[in-house]
Amino acid sequence: MAKSFDELANRVMSATARAHAAGRTKELLAELLLSEIRKLAGKSQAELARALGIKQPSLSKLEKQDDMQISTLKKIIEALGGEVRITARFKNRVVRVKQFDGGPKSTKPMCELLLV
Repeated sequence: MAKSFDELANRVMSATARAHAAGRTKELLAELLLSEIRKLAGKSQAELARALGIKQPSLSKLEKQDDMQISTLKKIIEALGGEVRITARFKNRVVRVKQFDGGPKSTKPMCELLLV
């Protein structure tokens, strides 16, 4: 009888190795291309294009771009049910740039220091 991957991993890997693998998996899932994010959200290009009010070939081009406007990225991610947050990483700190969060800008600070 076939065993699940988890059963096999538990049998042949140490707890430390399983923890390392789980951490690496989390890192990889945090670094996805737009097309991979769309697939994880369970949407086809045609479905997402319809939600965005564009044609499927246009979405295909967007997914292949390595540069786009933040507003375009936000529309795509929000259509998938997500939220875009921009952070800047420096040598000793990470700063969340709130300028692109939407809403009135004069009532909130434009950035926020995050603990690393």
